[in-house]
Amino acid sequence: MGLSKITTDSQHMRALAQANRVRLARARLKRQIASGKTEAADVITSCPWEAESMKICELLTSQRRWGKERCRKFLLPTGLSENKRIADLTERQSVLLSTLLLAKTNPEVAPPPPDRFRDQRLVAA
Repeated sequence: MGLSKITTDSQHMRALAQANRVRLARARLKRQIASGKTEAADVITSCPWEAESMKICELLTSQRRWGKERCRKFLLPTGLSENKRIADLTERQSVLLSTLLLAKTNPEVAPPPPDRFRDQRLVAA
């Protein structure tokens, strides 16, 4: 009985230490994003270990002037849930999100928007 208690306690302490390590690394990452040293788009594409279990909304709201509502409006056209974890994104989803984020932050680098009325002009002609 005593050995089981010791094993459980040490496992518990290791889990707490790991959780604390992730929490501190994630806080550091959020500070870097808020200060502009790191781009949220880069975090989405590279998916560092500290961001693997992070929700998309948590990452986006760590940017300056980004709140829940802006995050919700940003994700609406993509069809992605704000509660989806970054590590669970497919490659296509992560490329889409990072491209949209770069377009939002650097308009001169962004690709041109799609021509929504092209098909209507073809039908009218």
